[in-house]
Amino acid sequence: MNLNLIPAELQEFYDFDEWRNAMAVLTAAYPAEWADIIDILSKFRLLRTDLGEAGEKGGGKSKIAIRMDRMFRAKGWAPREFATSIMVDDVKMESPTHEVDCFKSKVALELEWNNKTEFYDRDLNNFRLLFDLRVSDVGIIITRCDELQDVFNRLGRGTSYGSTTTVLSKLQRKLKGGAGGGCPILAIGMRKSLYVDDVTDPSLGAGFEAIERVTKPKRKIPLSKITAVDL
Repeated sequence: MNLNLIPAELQEFYDFDEWRNAMAVLTAAYPAEWADIIDILSKFRLLRTDLGEAGEKGGGKSKIAIRMDRMFRAKGWAPREFATSIMVDDVKMESPTHEVDCFKSKVALELEWNNKTEFYDRDLNNFRLLFDLRVSDVGIIITRCDELQDVFNRLGRGTSYGSTTTVLSKLQRKLKGGAGGGCPILAIGMRKSLYVDDVTDPSLGAGFEAIERVTKPKRKIPLSKITAVDL
């Protein structure tokens, strides 16, 4: 890929890979959206307070995803879900797409921070379908590089980011296998140089919005229905 189209300072913090000349499409056809992405990536950091500590439990959306999502929302990107269908001999067949995390103009963007690798398949299939339907011209997936595992291990969080979760190397294999079809796709991986230890030095977190952790509510079981299995 043509790395000259990517600012040198970003290459220090992210790895980039592309499929079907995604960079050429972004820079030539969507310069305003590309400028948004450059600005957000330049300002984003992986704060230790966002990663959490060993022993924390609970699912839900991570602070990392919430922080980046808010940065895109502030620039006019928004989630989109499209009602699509296929007509064959006057027979209409529904072909629903999954909601895209961030969408602006005809650029679709997904953040896969710590999901199962099957989410890559969902995203790539979504991009392919939206491209074929002329709804989107390019897809972007922001994920994490494999090297960040070193940071997680040091924090005692290594098991929370296992071998079956979303990392750049697995996305690259899927792209090279043609999972995105004809859709131009840009893959962006967060490197460990993005990591900032704002616990040891709180001043490093100055200027960053505090993100409240979102967890899944625990299922409450009425006392009358508690069994030995629940106990």
